[in-house]
Amino acid sequence: MKVINTDISGVLILIPNIFEDERGYFFESYNKGVFKKIGIKDEFVQDNQSKSNKGVLRGMHFQHPPYAQSKLIRVVKGKVLDIVVDLRKKSPTYGKNFSIIIDGIEKKMLYIPVGFAHGFLTLEDNTIFSYKCSNIYNKEADDTLFWNDKDLNISWDVENPTISEKDKKGKRFADFISKF
Repeated sequence: MKVINTDISGVLILIPNIFEDERGYFFESYNKGVFKKIGIKDEFVQDNQSKSNKGVLRGMHFQHPPYAQSKLIRVVKGKVLDIVVDLRKKSPTYGKNFSIIIDGIEKKMLYIPVGFAHGFLTLEDNTIFSYKCSNIYNKEADDTLFWNDKDLNISWDVENPTISEKDKKGKRFADFISKF
């Protein structure tokens, strides 16, 4: 597995070894021993998957401690613009975002440590998005930053995405008090 560091400490792009032949392909999307060797020691306890049509935006989601989650994300089918925002108040990149295109063809994965808001925009119909979480979902700890907050300066490159009622009510970053 190839590991690429990003401009935000702890956020990693992971490129698995893919074995392809006339039958198709095979790759390990997760192997605890391999991940431990590259420094990812999280114990993932919940897997989630969503299917979305083109133009669906989900985010910017996170859970407050003690239910904060690290995530290992990948796209099974389709393509997304994936975005993370650093919420770690002592981080030199606090409030900064990182974006990457992830699709079901290249099979890149993104590791997001605890302390980040996360969201994605689907760029193709019938996109299947899958992710592992290091903590279970807790409704009381769940929170959302407004996806289009001017202070976050995220380049979504979309005018009218399809978003949930929950995401329409996200809080402004200026009003956010980090517990990370």
